[in-house]
Amino acid sequence: MAEAHSAVAFSFAITHDGWDVNFDREVLYLVWESGIRSWKKRLARCRNSVHNGVYPGHLQSLYVLWTLLVAVHFAGFNVPFGLVQKALVILPSNSTMWQVVACLLAALTMWLSVIFLMRYLLKLLLMYKGWMYESRAPGSKISLKSMLWISVVKVLSGWNKPKLYSFQGSLPRLPLPSVKDTMRRYLSSVRPLLDDENYKRVQGLAQEFEETIAVKLQRYLILKSWWSSNYVSDWWEEYVYLRGRSPLMVNSNFYGTDAILLRPTNNQAARAGVIIHLCLQFRRLIDRQELEPIMLQNMVPLCSWQYERLFNTVRVPGIERDKIVHYEDSTHITVYHKGRYFKVFVYSRGRLLKPAEIQVQIQQILDDKSEPLAYEERVGALTAGERTHWAHIRQTMFNRGHNRTSLHCIERAAFNVCLDDFEYGYDENDPSKLDEFGRVLLHGKGHDRWFDKSFNLCFSKNGFVGFNAEHTWADAPVMGHLWEYVIWCELEIGYAQDGNTVGTVDSPPPAPIRLQWDLDNEELTKAIDTSFNVAQKLLNDVDLRILMYTNYGKGFMKTCRVSPDAFLQLVLQLSYYRDAGRFCLTYEASMTRLYREGRTETVRSCTIESSNWVKSMNDPNASIEERMDLFLKASKRHQLGYQDAMAGRGIDRHLFCLYVVSKYLELESPFLQEVFNEPWRLSTSQTPHGQTSMLDLKKYPKCVSAGGGFGPVADDGYGVSYIIVGEDRIFFHVSSKKSCPITSSSKFVNQIERSLKDIQDLFTEYKKLKNAINKSNYPVYTV
Repeated sequence: MAEAHSAVAFSFAITHDGWDVNFDREVLYLVWESGIRSWKKRLARCRNSVHNGVYPGHLQSLYVLWTLLVAVHFAGFNVPFGLVQKALVILPSNSTMWQVVACLLAALTMWLSVIFLMRYLLKLLLMYKGWMYESRAPGSKISLKSMLWISVVKVLSGWNKPKLYSFQGSLPRLPLPSVKDTMRRYLSSVRPLLDDENYKRVQGLAQEFEETIAVKLQRYLILKSWWSSNYVSDWWEEYVYLRGRSPLMVNSNFYGTDAILLRPTNNQAARAGVIIHLCLQFRRLIDRQELEPIMLQNMVPLCSWQYERLFNTVRVPGIERDKIVHYEDSTHITVYHKGRYFKVFVYSRGRLLKPAEIQVQIQQILDDKSEPLAYEERVGALTAGERTHWAHIRQTMFNRGHNRTSLHCIERAAFNVCLDDFEYGYDENDPSKLDEFGRVLLHGKGHDRWFDKSFNLCFSKNGFVGFNAEHTWADAPVMGHLWEYVIWCELEIGYAQDGNTVGTVDSPPPAPIRLQWDLDNEELTKAIDTSFNVAQKLLNDVDLRILMYTNYGKGFMKTCRVSPDAFLQLVLQLSYYRDAGRFCLTYEASMTRLYREGRTETVRSCTIESSNWVKSMNDPNASIEERMDLFLKASKRHQLGYQDAMAGRGIDRHLFCLYVVSKYLELESPFLQEVFNEPWRLSTSQTPHGQTSMLDLKKYPKCVSAGGGFGPVADDGYGVSYIIVGEDRIFFHVSSKKSCPITSSSKFVNQIERSLKDIQDLFTEYKKLKNAINKSNYPVYTV
């Protein structure tokens, strides 16, 4: 066994003849390699820290300024502020060497002053969010204020290439809204959901809250907003994720799919070799900070904090709360296949293994005919069950021996790989295959994914790939960035004609090591059965449908001059109303990564304007002009709500933090109870696409990912994720629970298709009507 072999790689004993030393040169060489790699990473991080610390300045500018001051000083001219002479006073002598040192101190003083001024100025500039609210429609003019702002930002940040974390010190803190503004926005958001009597009741609760305990709660939040980098993110991670005791599978983890129209290879081992290699290449870019930060409009940076825990990360279960553990480095991945776990080293001789070498390792696992131990196949079910149950078993049954060694191997891995022994993916002749693809990625068999890991790569027998990601460490855009990189680089690398990876294997790579378990314990087997049964009940209750809509996409939405996100949110509002016969509290996730350590904010998509438009679409007496006018008003209102959320003017994160403080202070609030007792029956999210310029759909028109999805948030609600791909394709991932008699993902998908067609018909009829009257264009929507 490799673990035992490593344990005795170096040993010594005292004998009658003296010291008896035994060592394994191969293992010692691995230790040496590990140390060298670790020190290289430390030096790189130190260099990057200096670069980030002086950004947007450049270290070379210090050398230039030093040289200039030396030339000026020895030419007999006075250096500004007499800095050289002041430095010479504290130096030992007035010799030539010390004069050069004095010039260095003067240059350093001047350089640091300019650097800090530039950084502070950039931070002040990034606090400005007025550019978000200005129209970007064709023919629209940008205000003079925003033009000046754009010019200065580009000057400050454009002359030095940023690294991944270069802007972290310049990003502003998330602003804390006033209680009055939050109450006003909240009451406006619930108005379409309540009748007059209930609205007056909630209005009274809100007024009482604002005038009483909210004053005290807000003071604590003001202190927190001054003291912490972000007044929301740490509490959000703690109370929304880590203290949750329900299973991660379906309830928290999300999934992402392959580029379904591409079939680069049917060879499972070859596909795994390339994708694993590219993921590790992406990790190296993060470690070296060579990955450029995502920039909105190519000038406004997004926070890169979440990238730190993309790899080598695991959520460790606890009795009352879990914790996120991130390891600085990992030289291996773990692979699950047919109930067995393998440790696979991905570095050899100080370098990352090539795709062809990883393919050899994966093929060795696929060819391994050994059988799993009793219950070994279901060990992963522990990560799919209740968290407290898993924490208890982990502390008592995985604290020693083989179980401890194997568990730590999985948890310390860069990520986990699942080699499934069955086929799934996309089949244009069978749309239901796409539904199965989503279910496999969302929950698998309930025991064949390690749901605690930051992400699992899942490979089908016929070469399709997807991922299942844990949600605590980051949000979907980070995984989306990784996935865009992987898909694009895979197209560039390509495969051989026979479906294998390109390249040769010069020497055999390290062989996979099968992990050992000690599962011959009645308490442990019962615990595994308990988690397995919980997982089976949960996954069997999932009703998931994936719709690929190809009648139109972003191209048609552009002709409507409407924000694509607002367009689809109105589609969902109309679809839900037709499905349920009422409006509901709707959650749409938007990012707050324009601020340091920002994560998400809620956009309440059900508004007074959207409800008015939905009613008009179901009113046979409503005219086309009336429906169009209400549609444009609703889309403008939604876009404003989305912009407010991104700018830190949201509702729900502020209310959440007020609620947390009230619990700490043991203060009861009927208003806060009212807020947090209302379920999000429609939880929605737009899957990020095209975050970088890598994926060119004109060059690779078939490079279309179906996006990803998640489970339903409410027992009687829907979870809807959507992605707009190209000019003529939209994907919707709709999930609900089979046990709920009033929800059906199939029916909701049908309503989405109907609503998409009805809106297309509305614009078509309106355009015909306007052309018939005066041949003029319909109203132009401005963002």
